[in-house]
Amino acid sequence: MKDDKIINNNFKDVVFNRQSVRKFDPTVKISHEEFEKMIDETATAPSACNLQAWHFVIVDTPEGKEKLKSYFMKFNMPQVETCSAMVLLFGDTEAYKSYRDLWTKAYHNGQIDKAKLDEVFSTFLPLYEHADYQTLVMDSSIDSALAAMQFMLVARSHGYESNPIGGYDIKKAAETFGLDPKRFVPVMAIAVGKRPKDEEPEVKSVRYPVKQIFTFA
Repeated sequence: MKDDKIINNNFKDVVFNRQSVRKFDPTVKISHEEFEKMIDETATAPSACNLQAWHFVIVDTPEGKEKLKSYFMKFNMPQVETCSAMVLLFGDTEAYKSYRDLWTKAYHNGQIDKAKLDEVFSTFLPLYEHADYQTLVMDSSIDSALAAMQFMLVARSHGYESNPIGGYDIKKAAETFGLDPKRFVPVMAIAVGKRPKDEEPEVKSVRYPVKQIFTFA
């Protein structure tokens, strides 16, 4: 995987200086080629049984943003109006239907042997084929949440900032963009773009003391 678009390989900067930006430079555009690269890098995120139960919709046109305005909460309008794009993440509850093809490809590529292929088809695949809908929603939502965090870090490595958003009518998210609302479960929206050069950085949020948030067991 080429990293020719990555401009920041400083792990500490990418992770620890990430902030949620609410106002972006509206003149900055991100090419579809670079978005494809960022999604490709994001898709290396972990997922349950390697199901990769996520789907991305990249909204980067004025027409698309108008659709966002129809169901986003008003306090999120600054991000909608100024971001280079809004990346919508949906959990795909039918991702398991492509599971057989995915693992068969791995077998033909020589990444796994026949024994492993048979194991996958006899153990992991039936879990999803016979799962109830709520289990599929939960699994795909967890997968997509992992991908969301990875996308925000990938974006920083490409020189962009982001803002994760949950303030919208989840009942309208899929249908607004022509997706089957039963199959595609809204998980998060992520505004991405460049911070304006004259914009003061946000004050870093206060975090709970570390001893307050963990225990050994």
